[in-house]
Amino acid sequence: MHQTANDPAALRDQLVDALLTEGAVRDPRWARAFREVERHAFLPRFFRQLSDGRWGPVDADDPDWLPLVYRDRVCVTQLDGDDDAWPRAVDDGAVHGVPTCSSSMPTIMAIMLEVLDARPGHDVLEIGAGTGYNAALLCHALGDDHVTTVDVDPGVLGRARDHLAAAGFLPTCVAGDGERGHPDRAPYDRVICTCAVSRIPTAWLTQTRPGALVVTTLNRSIGAGLVRLVSDGRGGGEGRVLPEDGRFMPLRAHAQGWANDLLEVAREAKAEDRGRTALNPRLVVDQRSPFEFFAGLVLADVVVSHGERDRVHLVHADGSWARLRPRGGSTRVEQGGPRRLWRLVEDGYRQWLTLGRPRRERFGFTVDAEGQRFRLGGLDWPI
Repeated sequence: MHQTANDPAALRDQLVDALLTEGAVRDPRWARAFREVERHAFLPRFFRQLSDGRWGPVDADDPDWLPLVYRDRVCVTQLDGDDDAWPRAVDDGAVHGVPTCSSSMPTIMAIMLEVLDARPGHDVLEIGAGTGYNAALLCHALGDDHVTTVDVDPGVLGRARDHLAAAGFLPTCVAGDGERGHPDRAPYDRVICTCAVSRIPTAWLTQTRPGALVVTTLNRSIGAGLVRLVSDGRGGGEGRVLPEDGRFMPLRAHAQGWANDLLEVAREAKAEDRGRTALNPRLVVDQRSPFEFFAGLVLADVVVSHGERDRVHLVHADGSWARLRPRGGSTRVEQGGPRRLWRLVEDGYRQWLTLGRPRRERFGFTVDAEGQRFRLGGLDWPI
């Protein structure tokens, strides 16, 4: 066991065997890429969250470094967009912060690469260079000349470029706003985004060939997940919500910066409306709940926060809020602002039951001149 813990090739084999067993990897090309591209080359250092919520530093001098790198887990590499967080963590032992860059969970990386369906000769645009590991997997399968990766943070991009070069990969690395894509290398056959977006940027679709695939995750506090669209090459596309529940930190331009202040209001404000509900809040906010995706449709742009003793807070940028406090067999509901958010939830739950309890994979997704929306039969929900 000790020998395996210090053998990166053996640890990679264990990781890939698990990905194959779980069905996350099916294509032999991606299995080879995960076996042969060294994840530790892209994670010379990262943060590990401690039991008190702070982030402690881990690097190659730590005896747990390699085993942690090759777990099927996210490895956070930046906090608060601030590169100075690392030396502070080294000096102090741990720091507080919000992750702003990471190496994603290998399972979700594998799932996204599989559904991307990139073939030899395809040109791929990656939004969010991160550590460079995902770009390396793409280069391994497609060749350096067919991969372009974009990141808005020059420091993150510089480290990714260095990691890639040291590992023998030379894709095109671009510093810029990923929302705008990279027209200089267009048109693309595939677009993959390793951060979450509130809406599909039009630039991605106008920079693709007709029939190109776009794979990304949606930045939704409730009901997030993966979508895949087929581009029409003119700025529109049709696709589906995927059954897998992938969640990423948002594209920086799509971060919901207003939410923290309103969540403070929701925790302390005097209620304008009080009542009780038999509907368990966990059905709405638990990612494993079959209703959670539909709840996100009826609570569009609502942000959720979990407090102590299973308390839940919901807020919207229009100032609407709801505070839920489970007690006994029911939940106390307090609300304020221009709309009653929990009433929307209860109405939505009844509609979901009437529709036959549809899960996320039954929903389509459309981007056209009229906007962007989810679809189910003759119903749609704009975003």
